[in-house]
Amino acid sequence: MTTPDHPSPAPDAPEPRYNDRAYRSPSGIAGGVLLLAIVCWLGIDALVTGEGRTPWLALATMIMLVPLVAAFTLRPAVFADERRLRVRNPLRVVVLPWGAVETFRSGYSNEVVDTAGAKYQLWAVPVSLRARKRAARKEARGEAKGAAAARRGDPHLGRPGEAPAVPSRDMGAVATGPVRAHTDQIMDELRQLHESRAKDARSQGGATVRWAYEIVGPAAAGAVLLAALLAVG
Repeated sequence: MTTPDHPSPAPDAPEPRYNDRAYRSPSGIAGGVLLLAIVCWLGIDALVTGEGRTPWLALATMIMLVPLVAAFTLRPAVFADERRLRVRNPLRVVVLPWGAVETFRSGYSNEVVDTAGAKYQLWAVPVSLRARKRAARKEARGEAKGAAAARRGDPHLGRPGEAPAVPSRDMGAVATGPVRAHTDQIMDELRQLHESRAKDARSQGGATVRWAYEIVGPAAAGAVLLAALLAVG
């Protein structure tokens, strides 16, 4: 029996949990929906009104194109939780425990590099050079406004070395910090999550790669059927 002089030990504090995060490209999804609508519209029209081999050619083309369009526009996604990173690219699914991730790279494309040196592109997080330039211009304007406000002696800036008491509309990037493009913000989040979870015992293991046969199979079948129809003449 536990007495007041010997209290029972307090239970271990629960380990913090991280909500699963999913990242997709809204522009890619919108473009994919539009392309699929066009392909289906043209294909169904050819099936209904076409003559001779036209319906068969239309059917083979749809079987080949619909999976490919969906794979490169609707399918890409990046999922991150407390144990691993799952990258769903058009034709492959890559699962990387955080301990297997070496670094993230951002250039003309966003990539994750594992500890073995293999690189995997993040199709769901495309780089937008236009967005980067727009963010850089916005940050430069904010810094210029903040400097001008400081020269005017803006009371919101307070005395040197002190944080402003009230956010000023003229402070721009000074108040909000560096301005980053949306996809660069996503990469920053992934880097922070990697740094916090890489050494966790449950986040260890090797990378696994699986081909998306549900995409490759129908597309290949459609391509073979289309080639056969064209060869027959």
